Amino acid sequence: MTTGKDEILKCLESVMDPEVPVLSIMDLGIVRDVEISLGHIEVMITPTYSGCPAMKMIQEEIISTLRAKGFNDVAVKTVYSPVWTTDWLSDKARNKLKDYGIAPPLKTGDEEFIPLIINDDNVSCPYCSSDDTVLRSRFGSTACKSLYFCNSCRQPFEYFKRF
Repeated sequence: MTTGKDEILKCLESVMDPEVPVLSIMDLGIVRDVEISLGHIEVMITPTYSGCPAMKMIQEEIISTLRAKGFNDVAVKTVYSPVWTTDWLSDKARNKLKDYGIAPPLKTGDEEFIPLIINDDNVSCPYCSSDDTVLRSRFGSTACKSLYFCNSCRQPFEYFKRF
């Protein structure tokens, strides 16, 4: 069987993030590269942050997904540099987040060092697009999200923190 990198990347589109199940690991931009050598496949991934509890589950899901497609010799390598940033989320991923009811992260810009933003102003409500929102909690259901409230439509919603 001839295996191409594009075929492997296509398979990885079905590996979903366990914390935000509408996003694939390809949408998140955590798949850095795929190397194929003599039937051995190595998938390089970068965690969204060093303490992300989902990484072990994601690694296991990558291996089981590729094995289910007939690729038996699979390894996953974690790559820490350069660090992942929310700017690596595709526009498609940002739209999926909004459709799921999570405000997508604001862009970090071109700064050399990206500060960990605890509280973002101008977070738009994913339900009504109003900017009349307020931070209610620095943490949502996961550490990478915070909880906001929309004063216009009166809905609470999560915001995917930018970093």
